[in-house]
This record gives sequence, C-alpha cells and structure tokens, in this order.
Amino acid sequence: MPKLKMKYVCQQCGYEAAKWLGRCPACGEWNSLVEEPVRSAGTGKRRSGASALAVTDIRGSEEQRQHTGSSEFDRVLGGGLVPGSLILVGGDPGIGKSTLLLQTSSRMARGGRRVLYVSGEESAGQIHMRAKRLGALEPSLYILPEIDLESVEAAVEQVDPWCLIVDSIQTMHISSVPSAPGSVAQVRECTGRLLRLAKEKELATLIVGHVTKEGAIAGPRVLEHMVDVVIYFEGARHHTYRILRAVKNRFGSTNEIGIFEMRDSGLHEVANPSELFLTERPVGVAGSAVVASLEGSRPILVEIQALVADAGYGVPRRTASGVDVQRVALILAVLEKRLGFSMQTQDVYVNVAGGVRLDEPAVDLGLAVSLASSFRDCPVPPADVFIGEIGLTGEVRAVSRVEQRLAEAVKLGFRRCVLPRGNVRGLRVPPGIDVVGVDSVGEAFEAAFEG
Repeated sequence: MPKLKMKYVCQQCGYEAAKWLGRCPACGEWNSLVEEPVRSAGTGKRRSGASALAVTDIRGSEEQRQHTGSSEFDRVLGGGLVPGSLILVGGDPGIGKSTLLLQTSSRMARGGRRVLYVSGEESAGQIHMRAKRLGALEPSLYILPEIDLESVEAAVEQVDPWCLIVDSIQTMHISSVPSAPGSVAQVRECTGRLLRLAKEKELATLIVGHVTKEGAIAGPRVLEHMVDVVIYFEGARHHTYRILRAVKNRFGSTNEIGIFEMRDSGLHEVANPSELFLTERPVGVAGSAVVASLEGSRPILVEIQALVADAGYGVPRRTASGVDVQRVALILAVLEKRLGFSMQTQDVYVNVAGGVRLDEPAVDLGLAVSLASSFRDCPVPPADVFIGEIGLTGEVRAVSRVEQRLAEAVKLGFRRCVLPRGNVRGLRVPPGIDVVGVDSVGEAFEAAFEG
C-alpha cells in the first residue's frame, strides 16, 4: 500500500510547506502549520471543453435586484441582492453580524420570499429567542442549526429558498476533507461548494466570516477572491453606531457605506448620520472642528477633536482614533515647517467623534484647524465647516463634489465654509451659506481664527 503523502498548511494564510515549520514564512504566525494529507488529482476521463463565444453573441440577462428591506444594506450592495451572488460579511466578534443578517432574513421573508438561515454556532432555540427579541418571527424564514455542508445542500433542495445565509463559514464541514472545521482546507472547499451551489441555482448566498486580530477575514486569502462581494461590518463595541462598508463588489461601487445604530431591539438604519454625529458637539471649546467628508455618494459632517498638551516624558506621543496616525504626523510636520508651530514637546491626541473612520484627504483642513485650535487654545466659530486637502508645501488643494457637501452643511445649519480657492471658481453656492476660498493653510487659519 503506497504511503500517504502529507503537507503542512498554515491556518492563517494558507501557505503550504513540505515539512513542519515553527513560524510561517508567509505571514509570520507562530505554530500555525497543521499537517494535512495531499489530495491526488483525479485520473478520470477528460471532459470536453465548452465552446467559446464572442461577447457580442452572448445574450445579456437583465437580472432584477431584490431589495433586502433595508435601504442602507441595499445602498452598500449597489441596489439590492443579485440572484446567484455570493456575499462574504466580516466583522469583529459581537459587532452585530448575526443580528444584521437575521433582521435582513426576516424582512425578505416578510416580502414573500423563502429564506434559509443556517447556523453552525447557535441552536434552533437560541436563534428563536433572538428572532423573538428582534421581531423576526416569519413563517417563510427557515432555520437550520447544522455544520455539515452535505446536510445544508439537502435542505436547500427541500426548502428551495431564494436566499441562503450561512453563519459562519468557519463552522462548516465536509466529510471528504480530512481536517477540522475552520481549517484552510475546509474553508476553501466549503466556499467552493457554496459558490457552485449559488451559481447553479441562482441562489443569493450570504456567508459570515470570522476576522483575525489584525482585522482581516480569517482563512486563506483566496476566500475573498472567490466571492462576488466582500463587506466589512465596522464600529467600536462601546459605540452605538455601526458602519457597513463594501471592499469588493462585482455588481456595484465599493465607495458606499451604510450606517446603523445598535439598540435593544436590534439594528436600526440611520437616515441622517451627520445630525447624529454632531448631536453632542461642544460649543465654544478649543480643539473641535467640523469637516464635510464624502463616503461614496453620501456627504457626512463629522466632528474632529484634537488635544495638544505638554509632553510629560521625553518622547511626545501621537495618538489618533478614526484617522490615520501617519496623516496626523504629516499635518503636524506641515504646521511646524510652514507656520512655525513648535510641537516637538507636545503630546497630540486626535479623535473622530462617533467612532467613524475617515480616509478621505478632504478632511485634512479640518484636522489642521482642530490641531491649531487646541495648540492656541482658541475655539473655532461653531457655524464653520472645513473642506480641503493639504499638500506638503502648505497649499490647500481642491476636492471633488463640493456642492453636495455644502448642501449637507446648509441642511444642518452651518453658515460658513472654508474651502480651497480652486473649488470656488464656477461653484454654485446654495443659499444660506458663505464660502471663503483659501490657497494655503495660513489663509485658512486667518479665516478660522480672525474672521
């Protein structure tokens, strides 16, 4: 009898080695290589290949997107669920992934579509208890507590659902794969089977994926390449707001976000996030500035708070929450070099109120104003909003879609906006707000503190 060949596979990134290693050469994780048998390729008869077609000869299928019952979820998906799509939802433990998908399942079931909710982490009684609390008891919502994927496929044949939800992919198991649930081989094979099932039956499928301590979805990187849509559910657990963000979408934009508020009765959509983010904004306090950021097609007004204080130790601290700390260091360098701010002996703390994360360069000007406000101990006028990207020479660069940002600012009662002069030319300013065009950070500070 031939000896069974073995290989060692990293359970974090999927790296394969011929012998055991204490540390994975690819991801650097310790004690992550697990022994798995090498599966030999089949020696069966080769199938005849499908004939290639010219793209002009293919009949296009205009699939109608199906609404999930949540406008925020539909926004992130690009307008709704596409039949036959495979969607991966990731997020930190306890962030609300299961709550979101159970509420979405009940809304689709309420609309007359059958939904099969598969859970490998909870029993049927536990799911019923949570569904009762969320008001998600619907006769068209079917629950299956199962980890065996063959049983899940049999249930799909029996129920014939329009949508399948698997919570989570790390708990699914295939008996033909000789490894434990959650291993790289199991996750890869289970996802491949679900992908084939979704495409063959035109079955919209959503799967939950666990994340690592670095925030990436656990399992092999190929997992994100196999699916059609990758969505991250973000937000700090001690904050009530949750952000749904798509990082991959074959059927829509990846710039859209959905915002929810976590309550006792589940997740509730936030129709006007700017108003909620600015509800507890202090007035007349130094170190606070409002910026107009753009997330996809939605403008959001958010408060940036900065605290500049004397360093108690030899090396000053630089801490940022909600913005990139390297971006904060760049703004501080511009303030020191171009405007003479002496911050080598200052601790700097930056926070975006509400737990939102801002990655857009258009928030640079508001960040610089909040830092200068705290350093000078001079409050910013409460009716001012700031828009603009800052370059290394201290110039303020133009940004996109300024009119939408101004319209959102007018809606919330702001009366003046400091923005790049390059955006002022040809700008249609909505009534109720004045615009001040600036070319440099120095001019912006003059407008903010001396205007």
